[in-house]
Amino acid sequence: MSAAQSEKQTLFIASLIIFWYSSNIGVLLLNKLLLSNYGFSFPIFLTMCHMSACAILSYVSIIFLKIVPFQRIKSRSQFFRIATLSIVFCGSVVGGNISLRYLAVSFNQAVGATTPFFTALFAYLITHKRESWITYGCLVPVVGGVVIASGGEPSFHLYGFIMCISATAARAFKSVLQGVLLSNEGEKLNSMNLLLYMSPIAVLVLLPAILVMEPNVIDVTITLAATHRYLVLLVLINSAMAYAANLLNFLVTKHTSALTLQVLGNAKGAVAVVISILLFRNPVTFIGIAGYAMTVMGVVAYGESKRRHK
Repeated sequence: MSAAQSEKQTLFIASLIIFWYSSNIGVLLLNKLLLSNYGFSFPIFLTMCHMSACAILSYVSIIFLKIVPFQRIKSRSQFFRIATLSIVFCGSVVGGNISLRYLAVSFNQAVGATTPFFTALFAYLITHKRESWITYGCLVPVVGGVVIASGGEPSFHLYGFIMCISATAARAFKSVLQGVLLSNEGEKLNSMNLLLYMSPIAVLVLLPAILVMEPNVIDVTITLAATHRYLVLLVLINSAMAYAANLLNFLVTKHTSALTLQVLGNAKGAVAVVISILLFRNPVTFIGIAGYAMTVMGVVAYGESKRRHK
């Protein structure tokens, strides 16, 4: 590869990472803005908007723009496996959105950083996969940091905390389940095709939940839109960014590596925390910051230990 080509490739990857950071952090902050500051207290409906955008934009990207080759579902059993993943994925997104109504983004990210703990737990329970004792030892500060951060969180809310932990556990469960359910070489789907199939199923699952749990969403949204004239536009932008975050996640992994994505993901959480504190001015304490720092260091150590003991 020539120096000019190498420079172009580096610039392309750097641009992907910047857009990936922007879309991920943007979705998180817009979710918080809509659910807390705008009084748009409909996390299930917001999740359905995200899933609808993912379904439509996935179809356009794969069928018309051909960003990735289209992969067909090959059997009824494969469809049911994808549907199972979709329901778990749905639960993780809804739980995360509900938690943002009650928790500061900084604390939400601290709890979310415990994903490796739940991944290791479910991998052991479902597949009996064991890690080295050193790797498990790295999970102690991951959990301990959140316990410390919880004690130092001025705006701690028990229900919000339970929903955030549930969302984090569901996210980890989905990743382990995905490896088990789609382990057959002939049935493996790349993440973009998986999103294409999962999103419409998620919409169908969320629709009855909205009718039961958020029946007044349309009336309240119309009333809120009269006061906040950019509300509908923000929901549309937020939904498009949710798809962009998934697409860029796939592209960054494709052009770098899963390990690079993990490292960037750890840094992304810290960036999101700083931006959210500056934007929402939520109170933070030294104990809370120390707890979050401990969790991030534990996650970094866990990733490094896994890499060395492969």
